[in-house]
Amino acid sequence: MSAPNEVDRPITVAVMGTHSTGKTTFLERLEEELRRNRIEVATVADLGYHALKAGLPILDQHTWASTLWIMTRGISNELEAWLHADVVLIDRGVPDALGYYEAALEYSGRQPDPQRIKHLEELVVSHSQNYDLVLRTVLDPDKPLGDNKPRDTDLKFRALAGQRIEAVMTRLGIGHDVLTSAGHDRALVDAKAYIGLRLSEPELKISWDDDPPPAAAVPAS
Repeated sequence: MSAPNEVDRPITVAVMGTHSTGKTTFLERLEEELRRNRIEVATVADLGYHALKAGLPILDQHTWASTLWIMTRGISNELEAWLHADVVLIDRGVPDALGYYEAALEYSGRQPDPQRIKHLEELVVSHSQNYDLVLRTVLDPDKPLGDNKPRDTDLKFRALAGQRIEAVMTRLGIGHDVLTSAGHDRALVDAKAYIGLRLSEPELKISWDDDPPPAAAVPAS
């Protein structure tokens, strides 16, 4: 029996990757499909703008403090979302923030503090266990920066952030699938099939407009 006031964790889908690689677009499409099938969905948005508004440095100026703020605020937002949905969609999970911090250190020539990196790594590993389906976008250099919101135009840092996010997820053993710019349709089918099976609702499994794949997406380890 659950302890008093314990919250059952919903299905969580987290997408990581450098900026302007289709994370938000993919999650918006998935959210639309889920809501169309009457599934309660909550979203947790990118916190970069809010960090900047709070006066914290971001992008190539990231510090340990700004990274910890984004991680802990993001975790708080995720926990709140657990109360209101069957599925939570996360635009930038905690590994993303560590990747950006390490990219900022490398880009600016700053030396990392091993103890602080270890602290952040422990937080990433611990909380990432709550992600059921993890995707990492891949930078397509031929794709222009999106214009739907203010963007950092430093293409060198953009590429470095993508590399460091991949390195963090590999180093910390965070299982994930790769989401390429050409693979959104397939990833959408896989995600819907996985969510449908996890919710164990027969009417859901047969209500998708497209057929499920031969095997549902495998959750992150």
